[in-house]
Amino acid sequence: MKILAIADEESKYLWDYFEKSKLEGIDLIISCGDLDPRYLSFLATFTSAPVLYVHGNHDDKYERIPPEGCICIDDRIYVHEGVRILGLGGSMRYKPGNYQFTEREMKKRVRKLWPKLWFRGGFDILVTHAPAYSLNDGRDLPHQGFKIFLKLLDKYRPKYFLHGHVHMSYGRNHKRYDKYQDTNIINAYERCIFEFDTEEDEKKEVLGQE
Repeated sequence: MKILAIADEESKYLWDYFEKSKLEGIDLIISCGDLDPRYLSFLATFTSAPVLYVHGNHDDKYERIPPEGCICIDDRIYVHEGVRILGLGGSMRYKPGNYQFTEREMKKRVRKLWPKLWFRGGFDILVTHAPAYSLNDGRDLPHQGFKIFLKLLDKYRPKYFLHGHVHMSYGRNHKRYDKYQDTNIINAYERCIFEFDTEEDEKKEVLGQE
């Protein structure tokens, strides 16, 4: 499964210089937040792939201009072709805003998801706006990551963790790719395409190794 992850800055390659062929072969588009809702609607118009999104800390405007043809996965587990995707948008609270949370508030959101996580047997991709604490985050409060995300990674060991919020243009300390235990971490800033290998999971099911 080929996935296009996007966040924080609208890609001129995809918007200003768009050609439909650039989305050929893309099976899923995932936004990690802080993007113009009209940009997401634009992409949804030119692809049959689902466009999923979580909110970034600057996405209060989504209340007035929702991304048409797109699916919000905040606080839910969305399943696409057997791949379980958990969405938790927003950043650390540093001023008033609909999509800013304290660590305690984010933990409360996660607690509400325990029944769904149990029913689904975990998740394969974690999609957030903010990074996890001490993993590609900033030390200033606005860009600090959440500790509860680390607990989710420790407990469920998903294949991928997608986030935005810390722009790679901030400096070379913010990497595109990282790894935490069994989880591949991707900073989705602007755009990044990666392959999610579903064949390995299919082999496990055949062999009874779920």
